Amino acid sequence: METNVTTFAAAHADTGDTAWLLAATALVLLMTPGLALFYGGMVRTKSVLNMLMMSFVSIALVTVVWLLCGYSLAFGDDVGGGLIGGLKHAGMAGLGPDSVQGTVPTLLFATFQLTFAIITAALVSGAIADRAKFSAWLVFVPVWTLLVYVPVSHWVWGPGGWIAHHLDALDFAGGLPVEITSGASGLALCLVLGPRLGFKKDAMRPHNLPMVMLGAGLLWFGWFGFNAGSALGANGLAAAAFLNTLAAGCTGLLGWLFVEQKRDGHPTTLGAASGAVAGLVAITPSCGSVSLLGALVVGLAAGALCSYAVSWKFKLNYDDSLDVVGVHLVGGIVGTLLIGVFAEKAMTGGAQGLLYGGGLAQLGRQAVAVIVVAAYTFGVTYALGKLIDRAMGFRATEEQEHTGLDLTVHAETAYDHGVLGHGAPVSSSVVHSAQKVQSQA
Repeated sequence: METNVTTFAAAHADTGDTAWLLAATALVLLMTPGLALFYGGMVRTKSVLNMLMMSFVSIALVTVVWLLCGYSLAFGDDVGGGLIGGLKHAGMAGLGPDSVQGTVPTLLFATFQLTFAIITAALVSGAIADRAKFSAWLVFVPVWTLLVYVPVSHWVWGPGGWIAHHLDALDFAGGLPVEITSGASGLALCLVLGPRLGFKKDAMRPHNLPMVMLGAGLLWFGWFGFNAGSALGANGLAAAAFLNTLAAGCTGLLGWLFVEQKRDGHPTTLGAASGAVAGLVAITPSCGSVSLLGALVVGLAAGALCSYAVSWKFKLNYDDSLDVVGVHLVGGIVGTLLIGVFAEKAMTGGAQGLLYGGGLAQLGRQAVAVIVVAAYTFGVTYALGKLIDRAMGFRATEEQEHTGLDLTVHAETAYDHGVLGHGAPVSSSVVHSAQKVQSQA
C-alpha cells in the first residue's frame, strides 16, 4: 500500500482509481455484517443476537476512535522510530476534499483503512462467543484498537513503519494487522475468560447453517474489495489480487473438504464455509506477491492446515468458540510465511521467494514479522483483558450464560420475539428484568 498521507492539492485524484476504491470501501464494510451472520449462525439460538451485536457495535466504536486519533497514529508521519505515527491529523485535521493520497482522495483512503480496522476488532468476538459481558466488550474494542491494531498497522503500512521499511517484510492486504492480530487476540481472551459452561461435554453445534453459508458468501464477496482494493487503483495489480483471491478461496474450500472426507468420512457445509474463509485469510497478505499458481497452493495449504488446527482447542483446552485461532491465526501465519516461498519479482517489483531464486532471506523476514506481531498482540491483549476483568468483570454470570445472552443482556430473542422467554428455562427474576428493559425501551 502507498503510505504518503501528506500529499495535498498539488496532486490530483484519478477518477478511475477513486471510483474503484469507493466501491472497494463499501465491499469491505459489508464484510462486517457478513461476519455477523457467519458468526451468528455458528452459535446456539440463545446467543444469536448478542453475536450480531458484537459485530455491529464494533462498526460504531472503531469508527469514532479511528476518526479521532486512530488514523493519524497509524498513517501519520512516523514519530517513534518506525513504531507509531503522530497526531498531526487527529480528528482528521488538515484533510479536506482536495487532499490526495497517491491517486485517490485522502479522506477515501482513510475510510478504506477504517473498514479494515472495524472487521479486525469484530473478528476477535468469535473467540469468546456465548460468555463475554457486552459492557466489557464496549470497553475492550476502542482500547484494543488503539493499543494493538493501530500500532501494527503503522508497522506494516504507515510511513516509516519498521516492518515494511526496515525489516522489508511483505504484507499486501493485512495478514499481520488483520488476521494474525485477531487470531492472537482471540487466543489471549480465550485464556482470560476460560471455557464455556459444558465445553467438551455438551454439543455446541451451529444453530443455522444456511445463515453461516450466507455470511461466508458475503465475506467472500467483500474480500474482493479487501484484497484488490489494496492496490489503491483500478490497475493490473488489482486485477491480479482479485483473481488470486478467488482462486485461493476455492482451493481453501476444497482443501478443507478433502481433510474432512479423509478424517471424518463426510464433507460438511460448515467445512465448506470455513475452508473458503481459511483460503481467503491466507491469500490476504500474499495476493499482491504471488502468481496464480502460488495463490492456488496458498489456499490449498491453508484449507487443509486450518481444518486440523480447529481441533487443537480440544487437546490444549482453550475454548475458541468459533475457531478464530484455528482459521485466522493459523491461516494468517500460513499466508504470510508462504510469501517467502512463492513471491515473484513480476508481482513484488523486486523481492523473490525461495522457489524463484530468492533464497531464505525473504522467508526469514516474514517469520520475524509473524513472531513479533503475534507476541506483541497476545501480550497486550492478555494484559488488557485481565485489566478489564479485574475492573468490571469480562465474563458473563453463570445464569446469563446458561439462559443465553440474548434474553438476559438484550431482552430479546432471535426466533420467538414477542413471546418473552418462550422455549428457554428462565428464572422469574430474569424475566422480570428483561420485561422491565423492554417496557423502558
